[in-house]
Amino acid sequence: MEVVEKIIMPQEEKENIISQTVSKYGGKLMSFIRPKVKNTEDAEDILQEVWYQFSSLTNLSEIVNVGGWLYRVTSNKITDRYRKKKTENLEDFVYEDEDGGFSIKDILLLDEGASPELKIFQDEIWKKLFEALNELPEKQRLVYEENELNSKTLQEIADEQGENIKTIISRKNYAVKHLRNRLRELYDDLNS
Repeated sequence: MEVVEKIIMPQEEKENIISQTVSKYGGKLMSFIRPKVKNTEDAEDILQEVWYQFSSLTNLSEIVNVGGWLYRVTSNKITDRYRKKKTENLEDFVYEDEDGGFSIKDILLLDEGASPELKIFQDEIWKKLFEALNELPEKQRLVYEENELNSKTLQEIADEQGENIKTIISRKNYAVKHLRNRLRELYDDLNS
């Protein structure tokens, strides 16, 4: 029986290929993803998943058409996101008033000119949001706060915490699910 040796690429060479690929295709892939998803955060998350998968490959030098591979994987990630039929942001909760609509996020960020009723409701949402955040495990709460309240990307959070991007995405998803469940009562009150 013949033993086939697998040539392992030196780490420095692999990092160089990854760096060049990210520079060459990063903007193009984001432009490809963005029109197909709800918001920029979803697009960033998908792109990070693509880069993670690409960097995890042990046979980078064996990919004949890197661009084709990246677009195929990106397309699959977008499809996967639709199949999961989950949303990752509280912004999907929408309150309809006589003048149109507001998302929960819009209500949280109301300015001083808001009606007294909306101001009271805004205060109640903030109160319930922080109660629900305090119920979360610390790591999930931290990811949510850093991403949603401090506007850091999930990749920045992963880098700061020395964690895998998939771990950070998972923590954010668990946090959002918990917050949605806790805020559902308020949401239902708005729509009744």
